[in-house]
Amino acid sequence: MTAALTTARSGLSTVVLEKAAVFGGSAARSGAGIWVPANDVLLTAGVPDSFAKADTYMAAVVGPEVPAAKRRAFLAAGPQAIAFLQQWSPLRFRWMEGYSDYYPELPGGMPAGRSIEPEALDANILGDEMRNLNPSYIPSPDGTVVYTVDYRWLALIARHPRGLAVASEMVLRYLQLAAQGKKPVTMGQALAGGLRAGLLAADVPVRLSTPLVDLFVENGRVAGVIALVGNRETVIRARRGVMIGSGGFEHNERMRKQFQREPIGVDWTVGAASNTGDGIEAGERAGAGLALMDDAWWGPMIPLPEGPYFCLSERTLPGTVFVDGTGRRFVNEAAPYSDVVHVMYDGDHFPAWMITDQEYRNRYLFKETAPLLPYPQAWYDSGALVKDWTLAGLAAKIGVPAGALRATVDRFNAQARAGRDTDFHRGDSVYDAYFADPTNRPSPCLAPIWLPPFYAFKIVPGDLGTKGGLVTDARSRVLTTGGEPIPGLYAAGNASAAVMGRSYAGAGSTLGPAMTFGYVAGKDLASNS
Repeated sequence: MTAALTTARSGLSTVVLEKAAVFGGSAARSGAGIWVPANDVLLTAGVPDSFAKADTYMAAVVGPEVPAAKRRAFLAAGPQAIAFLQQWSPLRFRWMEGYSDYYPELPGGMPAGRSIEPEALDANILGDEMRNLNPSYIPSPDGTVVYTVDYRWLALIARHPRGLAVASEMVLRYLQLAAQGKKPVTMGQALAGGLRAGLLAADVPVRLSTPLVDLFVENGRVAGVIALVGNRETVIRARRGVMIGSGGFEHNERMRKQFQREPIGVDWTVGAASNTGDGIEAGERAGAGLALMDDAWWGPMIPLPEGPYFCLSERTLPGTVFVDGTGRRFVNEAAPYSDVVHVMYDGDHFPAWMITDQEYRNRYLFKETAPLLPYPQAWYDSGALVKDWTLAGLAAKIGVPAGALRATVDRFNAQARAGRDTDFHRGDSVYDAYFADPTNRPSPCLAPIWLPPFYAFKIVPGDLGTKGGLVTDARSRVLTTGGEPIPGLYAAGNASAAVMGRSYAGAGSTLGPAMTFGYVAGKDLASNS
């Protein structure tokens, strides 16, 4: 949508083809964090960011695997893309203050963060198109206006006065906007809705239920696509070119088995169901090179019966420890989520469990379950959650050695009481403490596991989407296996190999580059005669 808006506002005739019956894809389902350093939103908020600082940080995070030219193209064009969207769509953005970069201690890292998110959007501007917006992964409660940064405090509603204050503010925001006749939406709904509103104003059609069959190549150039219109394959020609923004292949089991490590499958992802790698495979048939196909935007998931649950704040709050099938701890539970799953795969830490106790249950919100309330019975019935009044009994139920689990918990508890994790350094990074509990002492990240009953949540290697795909250059042009641009073909987002390489700079490292390289592709398409 960003690419389409860019080309349309450059005077080109543009159409968006969408496979699904709804628009927005994974973006609409997301929290809509956007990592674009040194943009005007940040600078206006007083964030001391710069191209040089961001380049230093990103080079340290990503390493040499991603060409410096592509990294710098992202950093240079990102602020332009944000300014463009604020000019040509109703989108407005706010700084996610305090949401740290994921490696803030690296040179150029920012402990207070450089991510932004959309302000609340009035859904009325979409008219009938609102019904075609892909639903959220976790819908906001009715009668509230919730921002991503609010979840940090909602989890602490029984522990910190700011939790109740934020909950009240969420309701007040809604009432103020509703009194003006507005229908506010936030996060991914605001982002995808705002982009669609921009396309409506630019008279860009979005054709739903129109899946890609293949690229249309003529005289060595991508000159359009073959799409399924109704039940008929139809050639839709493109004079300037085609931009593939079809997402990853997280819901294509054949591709996941081909490119990724076991255990793997399509049941542990929260990516949009329509993401089955169609654009990646079409590009490959046209001669494109592929990269990073073995990787993903990983995150520890709990396989709940209602669907995989992205375990973000819950694993970071004090009073949790991850163990594998040996009953031993293997990772800093509060580390960036992609790193946690990389450790799981690299050390073959399967199965994995998150061990907690009743004190943790009494203290913190867990998904939608308020503190003190029992976890849903369906979670136990599915095997995603196990409970016992002793650690030995819990160990027997999850199939780990009781002595090892007891030793792990005892050692963890001693470190928690001392306030220092000397084994895995949980709490040493500013990032670790973001979703932690500032009222907990001596460390906001560490608390002993001691009060029965004890709980074990199953942890699986889930993802927000895959991050491998078509190799592109600094202009978003798709490259052949030999490194040459394929005439007329561009790609951005999870259909392309990520500019973040195998790492994750901060919240919004998917959407920020996706929108930026969509903008870059649109500019390049418009400049080609």
